[in-house]
Amino acid sequence: MSYFKRSPGGEPDKFLSRLGSVTWILIYGGLLTLLLGFWVESGNDSIRRLLMASGALAAVVGVVLIYIRSKMNSRQ
Repeated sequence: MSYFKRSPGGEPDKFLSRLGSVTWILIYGGLLTLLLGFWVESGNDSIRRLLMASGALAAVVGVVLIYIRSKMNSRQ
């Protein structure tokens, strides 16, 4: 069982490739933004909270996309 499932014709499915790319961009970008929120000076609490919340949300959406991808069948 592999992460990159192939379509019935043998060619890789472009939708699934894009979904994989978006998934990992969301996870890594979200974690980077979350860490940036930790490093913002304490005088900017509103910016800090915004960065941390948006980073955590992006990372969670990426993890949810991994779960959704695992339950998908190859498109016909």
